[in-house]
Amino acid sequence: MVVLLEGLTWEIIGAAMEVHQTLGAGFVESIYRNALSYELQSRGVSFDTEHEIRIAYKNQLVGRHRLDLLVDRRVIVELKATTSIAEVHVSQALSYLQATTVEVALIINFGTPRLTWKRLVKSRN
Repeated sequence: MVVLLEGLTWEIIGAAMEVHQTLGAGFVESIYRNALSYELQSRGVSFDTEHEIRIAYKNQLVGRHRLDLLVDRRVIVELKATTSIAEVHVSQALSYLQATTVEVALIINFGTPRLTWKRLVKSRN
């Protein structure tokens, strides 16, 4: 199934490239989220913004988090506008995968002169 998501993740990255090419670096994440939402919608890609997930610990609800984008209910997209994708960003996205049934996440960073991204796949171990 994850291999089948390569087409979807490339569609998301292509939309992000269009946003980055048009806006460039320097804006806050919410601007990029709005622009990427517009671009995905114009391409006919279904998504939710600010999708809430519940975080459980030993079957006890301990918190909630809002995902930047959940594309086609199959790819978590975490947006950044920083100098680089750091390990803390990777850990954050991996925790979202762990907390959901979603198997693929993208971290997309608009904060550099060239768009950068990481594709993460949930470990089956």
